[in-house]
Amino acid sequence: MLPADDAEFPTPAAEDRCPCLSGLPFGECCGRLIDGEAHAPTAEQLMRSRYTAFVIGAASYLLETWHPTTRPAALELDPSIRWLRLEIERAEHGGPFDREGLVEFTAHYRHHGERGSQHETSRFARLDGRWTYLDSVV
Repeated sequence: MLPADDAEFPTPAAEDRCPCLSGLPFGECCGRLIDGEAHAPTAEQLMRSRYTAFVIGAASYLLETWHPTTRPAALELDPSIRWLRLEIERAEHGGPFDREGLVEFTAHYRHHGERGSQHETSRFARLDGRWTYLDSVV
């Protein structure tokens, strides 16, 4: 299993429930994408794997799956933020034969004992046959 970029982040075992709450074990869901064993077949699956990358501190995966026209030069994740739950509210397009997709979601977290949530609509684009995160509206 790919280690987190920072040891302060929790990394589930392959048989543990995937943090994206798909219902699959981590090793069969986002773990195989983050490890580079497979590529996300849909924009929603990429969204789920990117959420999981935030959970486990896999900043390199986040950068790798970010569209080059909007990707930052570096990304520093805050280990004091604990991502708790992902709710996918809608997904438009983003299928295996689409070129663009949209995923609206709410991610719940805890930071310094306070609970919060982040709601956004993310846009995804296929680049060289792979889904990439383009940008979002928070």
